[in-house]
Amino acid sequence: MSKLEIKHPDKAINTGAYSSGVLVGDLLFISGQGPLDLASGDVQHGTIEEETLLTLSHIQKIVEAAGGTIDDIVKCTVHLEDIREFDRYDAAYGSFFTGIRPARTTVQSVLSDGIKIEIDAIARITLKQA
Repeated sequence: MSKLEIKHPDKAINTGAYSSGVLVGDLLFISGQGPLDLASGDVQHGTIEEETLLTLSHIQKIVEAAGGTIDDIVKCTVHLEDIREFDRYDAAYGSFFTGIRPARTTVQSVLSDGIKIEIDAIARITLKQA
């Protein structure tokens, strides 16, 4: 089965040796995303709620670039810089998904550049027949 690279439509800078997303069959694997301005590469520091929603918006754009929607996301792995912010992050995360929420793992991790959150995801993309 072949692999197809899926790019973030707004990403104008190189942030490392990885693909934003890789589509294999109907599975889309999305690399860890963080609260970045993808035009400049600058970290967008904010509250845990702001960083969570910005990070999820990056994931949404990658899923949409592959032909899916946020409802196609089946699994997220979330790294928090400070697990004590879990309740606030969870409220923001919960407001983003309106349907069946993805399965999720959340852990505390050491993150670079002072970011509060990083999220990777897996989506099942079912392309509609014309």
